[in-house]
Amino acid sequence: MLKEKIIEKLLQFSAAISIFTTLGILYVLISESIDFFKEVSIVEFLTETQWTPLFSDKHYGILALLSGTLLTSFIAIIVAVPIGLSIAIFLNEYANRKVRNVLKPILEVLAAIPTVVYGYFALMVVTPFLQNFIPNLSGFNALSPGIVMGIMIIPMISSLSEDALYAIPYSLREASYGMGATKLQTVFKVLIPSASSGIIVSIILAISRAFGETMIVAIAAGQQPNFTFNPLVPVETITTYIVQVSLGDVIQGSIEYKTIFAAGITLFVMTFILNNISYYIRKKYQKYQL
Repeated sequence: MLKEKIIEKLLQFSAAISIFTTLGILYVLISESIDFFKEVSIVEFLTETQWTPLFSDKHYGILALLSGTLLTSFIAIIVAVPIGLSIAIFLNEYANRKVRNVLKPILEVLAAIPTVVYGYFALMVVTPFLQNFIPNLSGFNALSPGIVMGIMIIPMISSLSEDALYAIPYSLREASYGMGATKLQTVFKVLIPSASSGIIVSIILAISRAFGETMIVAIAAGQQPNFTFNPLVPVETITTYIVQVSLGDVIQGSIEYKTIFAAGITLFVMTFILNNISYYIRKKYQKYQL
């Protein structure tokens, strides 16, 4: 009984660490953001399209950073969703054991590559390659890091989607085959609709991962806060700006320094909303299953 109590307390302590860490991060973001918004109007912050807090002509419009974040993430999802879902379908329904044993480790290696390597791959390989087909593509742009970010999150979508497909009872497959459906029809008309909640959750989590990516966009996107949805020009994301200020010579406690907390709370709200949407979808699916 004593050992059980000790183990129980250790588990409770471990859970409490994660909770208090999250609360501590949230406290720092909120307290510093309040100080920032005492000097900058929240209306200007949410509606202004220029972000130049480090220039003499200062503007604090988060839309410039938000557009870069959304643009690169959107490109990444366009790349990752069809490829990741296709891989999941292939591994779960078509691949034999030997092929699966080869592809699975490859995907795991893809997920283990440091993001700084992806960043230089986007800058030194993908951008020059795309410039052969898009002459007006800037050396720093949103398209290349978006594509490489999509490649980076493919393992997340493929793995979670495969788990969702694998959880579908085999009786549904047999029923579909018994009605005369082909394997392709079974996949797209039976399995994917049945596993749609798990697939949607994987996509939402991948979007959250793309929102928080730093090194790829910091290296290949250009760090220029342009309010644009043109993927051919340089952009700056929220995470890139936070790194830029954190590693620079900005005086701690100044209004310029406090901008990273305002940007951070914006990113926190975005990912918080996405994570709660995925949690709601997962709980609704579990309730439906019960």
